[in-house]
Amino acid sequence: MTRLIDKGKDISFSFNNKKYKAKEGDSIAAALFANGIRTNRKTFGKNTPRGSFCFMGVCFECLVKIDGVRAIQGCRTKLREGMEIEEDA
Repeated sequence: MTRLIDKGKDISFSFNNKKYKAKEGDSIAAALFANGIRTNRKTFGKNTPRGSFCFMGVCFECLVKIDGVRAIQGCRTKLREGMEIEEDA
């Protein structure tokens, strides 16, 4: 994982049932991006892959499913230890 600033405690989370690490204080979108994950949801109907775009809550491209709850903005949600994150469909 490459980071511009490498501060904070390492925490773990899962995305689509695979384990990853990120830094405490990261947003979910930033943690996914830092781990090389560029697709976090698929469009309705055409099933086209989508990924985070603005990273500030304007575009809604970062929607993910967190601990069973759908349509949560990953860029506006802080990562917590042990979160189970999935692609939103």
